[in-house]
This record gives sequence, C-alpha cells and structure tokens, in this order.
Amino acid sequence: MSNNGTVAQQSRVTVPSPGCLAAIMVPIVAVLIAASVLMVMGYRQERANERNKAEALERTADLAHSYARDMVVAPNGFPGQEVVRGIAERHDGRLLSYARSEDSLTTTVRFFGEYEDTNMFGVSHSRAYHCYSIVLRKRAEGAPQAKTSPLEECNVI
Repeated sequence: MSNNGTVAQQSRVTVPSPGCLAAIMVPIVAVLIAASVLMVMGYRQERANERNKAEALERTADLAHSYARDMVVAPNGFPGQEVVRGIAERHDGRLLSYARSEDSLTTTVRFFGEYEDTNMFGVSHSRAYHCYSIVLRKRAEGAPQAKTSPLEECNVI
C-alpha cells in the first residue's frame, strides 16, 4: 500500500530460472543431434549402395567378356541358339536376341550382378543388369573373333 491508502502498482520483470531454460533447450538440442546423425547415416548408406551397384555393373562387364571368350572357343564354329543360351546362363546372363549369318553371329545378352542394398530397416539383395552386344566374326584363318559392346538400353526382348 502507498502512503495515501491506495495500492501501489509494482513493475516486476521475471526471469526464468536456469533450470527452466535447460528443460526447454535439452529436448530441442537432442532432436537436432538425432536428426543430424540420421542424415549422415542416410547419406553414407546411399553412397555405399551406389558404390555396391557400380561394382555389380562392373562385374556384368567381366561376365560379358567371359561369355565372349566361351563363345569363341565353342566347337564347330558358331554355336546354335540353345548352346548360346546355355553359355549365357552359366555367366548369369539372359539371351535376348540371336542373329546368325554365314560369317557372323550377333547376340544380345543381359547380364546380372547382385549387390547388397542397405537401408535403415536392414539389408536386401538387389540385382543390377547391363546389356551387351557380342558379335562373333570369322577371321581370315577361320577362327572366330569376338567384339563386346555395352548397350545403353535393353529394349530387345
């Protein structure tokens, strides 16, 4: 009360206690840290998955060259379609087209490479594929020679 009997109005500024600020800030900081960790983990997993897929596609190139070597050493000149299909399957491939003429054999084969695809919920096995055109031509001495070319699209089915 004031001297003249009225209630005096007081102006007070309240400052929250340090414990109260900590109670508000700790959950916010924890959420930001957790989000940052999850983002970094997701980025690393994505890069690892891309690297695994690239390695699988490199293996398809090795399979294509191995397939071409087997085609060159096939007995009796150019092998028939069923023999070619069998050779492709031994090399994790699928024969898409077969065209044979008197002096050449052209095949299109889709080769598969498996890799691990990791995400937050576990690991799954995926398949990457790439198509190659393999052309066998007879050289002057009669032995076949193979030329392997990667294709941009596998639209031959």
